Amino acid sequence: MIIVREVFTCKPGQASKFAKLMKAAFPKDGKTKIMTDLVGNYNTVVMETEMENLVAFEKMMEAYKSGKPDPNMDPKVAEQMSHYTEMYLTGRREIYQVWD
Repeated sequence: MIIVREVFTCKPGQASKFAKLMKAAFPKDGKTKIMTDLVGNYNTVVMETEMENLVAFEKMMEAYKSGKPDPNMDPKVAEQMSHYTEMYLTGRREIYQVWD
């Protein structure tokens, strides 16, 4: 299993809006968590996703790069997601292997 963390530094005043949008956009299956900072860098939002392996991650990225909206996503949320890049300044991805 791997953990994929998407770490965003949002524009001032956008972190809670960004977190709410991410929470609405991604499945509530227990494999994705949306977190905001309590200490550390201000305006940080982290999306942490548990995935089976790197192949599953690559499939997810291919679907994302296709530009097609997720058919399971509410169309209103999909429209809001089309502007998510306006809400953050920078970001990075971290991928960890879980040792059971």
